[in-house]
Amino acid sequence: MTEVVAALIWREEKFIICRRPAHKARGLLWEFVGGKVEKGESKEAALVRECREELDVTVAVEDVFMDVVHEYPDLTVHLTLFNSRIAEGEPKKLEHVDIKWITPQEIPNYEFCPADEEILKRIIKEKTR
Repeated sequence: MTEVVAALIWREEKFIICRRPAHKARGLLWEFVGGKVEKGESKEAALVRECREELDVTVAVEDVFMDVVHEYPDLTVHLTLFNSRIAEGEPKKLEHVDIKWITPQEIPNYEFCPADEEILKRIIKEKTR
């Protein structure tokens, strides 16, 4: 099982999503910023590193919003999504083909990676009451 971390970063009523490059697995699907936890690295440290590598921002990692296990045909991921905020910097597209700030109501307009589906349902449920 592959340990993966991701950030749920809010700015007022919107959160950031990123579109995967076409040449990668699950190409052009939308996802939360994040990636694999390296050997010997804490989940929080991995998330700080990934946000720096992918968006050129420093994040303050807060509590866990949710974690899910998802089986893809090529790998099984244990995804831990952390509530996070940008402590420093403005997001830039270093690895993704697009980044957007969206409201929970706009989630259905985007095609996300399957591992994110349960998380997105919870965001809609909690934020659109």
